[in-house]
Amino acid sequence: MQENLTKNPTNGQTTKEANTYQPKEIESAYYKFCEEAGYFEVNGNQKIQNADKRFCIMLPPPNVTGSLHIGHALNHTLIDIIVRYKRMDGFKTLWQPGLDHAGIATQNVVEKQLLAQGIKKEELGREKFVEKVWEWKEKSGGMILNQMRKLGSSPAWSRTRFTMDKGLQNAVKEAFVKLYDEGLIIQGKYMVNWCTHDGALSDVEVEYQENNGKLYYLRYFLKDSKDYVVVATTRPETYFGDSAVMVNPEDSRFSHLVGKKVILPLLNREIPIIADSHVDMEFGTGAVKVTPAHDTNDYEVGKRHNLEQIVIFDKHGILNENAGEFAGLERLEARGQIIEKLEALGFVEKIEEYKNKTGHCYRCGNIVEPYISKQWFLKKEAAQKAIEKINADVSHFYPPQWKNNYNAWMRELRDWCISRQLWWGHQIPVFYCDSCGGQFASVESPKVCKHCGSETIRQDCDVLDTWFSSALWPFSTLGFGNGKWGEGEVWQTNDLEEFYPNSLLITGFDILFFWVARMLMMGEHFLSKLPYPDIYLHALVRDEFGNKMSKSKGNIVDPLEKIEEYSADVLRFTLAILCAQGRDVKLVPNQLEISKNFTNKLYNACNFLLLNAEKFPNLSELKEIKTPLGKYLAQLLSKNIAEVRECLESYRFNDGANTLYRFLWGEFCDWGIELSKVDKDSIIELGAIFKEAMKLL
Repeated sequence: MQENLTKNPTNGQTTKEANTYQPKEIESAYYKFCEEAGYFEVNGNQKIQNADKRFCIMLPPPNVTGSLHIGHALNHTLIDIIVRYKRMDGFKTLWQPGLDHAGIATQNVVEKQLLAQGIKKEELGREKFVEKVWEWKEKSGGMILNQMRKLGSSPAWSRTRFTMDKGLQNAVKEAFVKLYDEGLIIQGKYMVNWCTHDGALSDVEVEYQENNGKLYYLRYFLKDSKDYVVVATTRPETYFGDSAVMVNPEDSRFSHLVGKKVILPLLNREIPIIADSHVDMEFGTGAVKVTPAHDTNDYEVGKRHNLEQIVIFDKHGILNENAGEFAGLERLEARGQIIEKLEALGFVEKIEEYKNKTGHCYRCGNIVEPYISKQWFLKKEAAQKAIEKINADVSHFYPPQWKNNYNAWMRELRDWCISRQLWWGHQIPVFYCDSCGGQFASVESPKVCKHCGSETIRQDCDVLDTWFSSALWPFSTLGFGNGKWGEGEVWQTNDLEEFYPNSLLITGFDILFFWVARMLMMGEHFLSKLPYPDIYLHALVRDEFGNKMSKSKGNIVDPLEKIEEYSADVLRFTLAILCAQGRDVKLVPNQLEISKNFTNKLYNACNFLLLNAEKFPNLSELKEIKTPLGKYLAQLLSKNIAEVRECLESYRFNDGANTLYRFLWGEFCDWGIELSKVDKDSIIELGAIFKEAMKLL
């Protein structure tokens, strides 16, 4: 410990010889020393006291789409605090690092790079395009892992995994085939959230934003009559797919019209007027159009009333022949032209300003459309056992109110659309036979059809939703699915036996449904155990005024820039001291300065002690602390150790950081150091106490 306090691994220079604290040199040198010595690995802790004391935590794998942001810095800091604590406490500890292939996001990044060069991915073809994505993955992934090192994160680097590693690909195939064989994965034509750029999206991949739009009142004339019904819509371009006009059966204004027919403007197609209690009598005129192929609610209404599903645009949002003269136009670009024509022919009653919320693709920002498409789905029944165990308190949320959010979402759970129309990702392991028309799922890549033996088979072109493979992360990284799983009993490697269930999950609240809920579901389904007993969900890092950080606001904080300016220790301590359960972290610049002053205070205290004594024993080696000052500070240290342990066990990171700050600055430095200048006999005792406090810090 004496050497660690005084020697710089790069040149042997002692800190007392340096005039000022140089965090860049010290942090990079000691980090390299610790990593090369293997201290971060599972067996790197030579003080493991009990083989039964194990601790495992998974890094939420960053997407290979760029670099780490300040939210990553918070997440990695909190994990590292717990991991270092458990190592020091004698646990056999695994912090599992890794990266996520992030299907939609990564494909978008590479597509944009190619387009900037005037190249479309279709010109390259699937195989060549995927090669380009792998090239980007190596560049981006390497950068992210090096940024983690800059931050001081201490995962078991030798175990770094990627969600498209061969082993993890096996795990994904094993999981898919088992769910398929159990009848929990099904295929069918359903209404899904559709991005005309990225394809099918799950419910949680749609972000709703307030929109300053318009409400269009359109006249639908009754058959063989000059009378008309006025319907209100925010999406007039979809009227080409109308199968009915609908009113509420309790609405006396329209009861005489139910059963009659109206003529669709421009198309002269007849559609019925129906009654359904789904209609909100206060919206618009009380009469609404029904478009079963392009509206989620209308889709259900259409099934109840056996209405035709008329698709009016293709997967790229281009209007088809059902749109008459407007065929070939993009759906949103066509809106103005359609309204102009309807107005010219007297079919528009009025147009009003209207605020509503529209769904946007969480990756590219495109307006999402309800769209009927043939997709693969994981049935919601797969989540039932996990829901039951969460409500039996088998796992606990921190803060506890997140359990209510989880339950609120799960009550509305629908089948999960798991197929994506991409080239980058885990290709769905389903094979079709052109000879017999059969289909089957397979872990291996078959040469012939399992039904008829024909060689004319082909694999499904779609890939799996990124979150499908991420949902397996707590156990796919531990050896699950290496070709031996599924033979009677669940096969487990030593890693699975030792580290599943994991001990804790620390992640942002914003991926509770994207990731956390799905890991709970998959872990319980495949291993009959929830993947972790404790789930800590931290809030967002916001700017000093409480605003969400974004490029458009110009308030993004780059953690690497703050490390360059202040040091990793300063950034980490600042994030920890600001991170209170259930509250957003407001990154106030003044707090970074306070943390910087704190590290300088400790540096000066260390130099003072080194100037006044040659050697400092461990506190446990001191048979008896004799001076009144030493006894007082030793008692305070003992009290603070107990407080910090309690804070860490309950994930109150800010309380633990504040406890240490108050003790080291307010008690040890301001009183202890100053009083020791009078009582020279206490210097060695203070040095021993300081060493123990540094371990705690």
